[in-house]
Amino acid sequence: MNVAKRTQKLKALLDVRVGPGAAILPNNVKKIHLDFAQKTDDGHYGARRVWRVYLPRLKYHNPAVSMTVKRTADQEGPATLFVHFTPPSISSSPTAPVASPTTSSDHHPSKRVETIDMKHKSESEILSRLLEMTKAMPYEASPDELAELRDVEDYNRKTTRDRAAQSRLNQIKKQEQALLDQARGAGKQGAGI
Repeated sequence: MNVAKRTQKLKALLDVRVGPGAAILPNNVKKIHLDFAQKTDDGHYGARRVWRVYLPRLKYHNPAVSMTVKRTADQEGPATLFVHFTPPSISSSPTAPVASPTTSSDHHPSKRVETIDMKHKSESEILSRLLEMTKAMPYEASPDELAELRDVEDYNRKTTRDRAAQSRLNQIKKQEQALLDQARGAGKQGAGI
């Protein structure tokens, strides 16, 4: 495998392991569900970015947590993120039930479900609300992962520099070819006189 393909694959793996959204959720988080429209119009862009960028990182670090997505055709509908928490254990539960912001009627009454309205919100705002709500711990990249990230960034800078140099060479060759073609055209016109 050549260096470019290897670097692309390494970057894809690193993007899943580290970055915003790479967090370890507490044990009481059972499920995360996103519900938003298929198109990004009317405030659903942030929800889509959470799904495409942050959810894979969360799932990588929390494989036991169920993460589902429902995309609807209703553009005017809500964009909502649901976080399902497991019921507290009997030994640690208070004598009176604690009221939760949102409870689902089809689940066990002690199961807590909280929601985040994602409509017209940026992906970073949605992520910060989710991490705050769940009290998730951000994942700290290891020194090896940081070194790999630096290698990928160095490679990307080098390829950008090489691409610019090659573009300049191609432009010079085109100019030289145009001058040669112009000279050949002028020579043919002069010979016909």
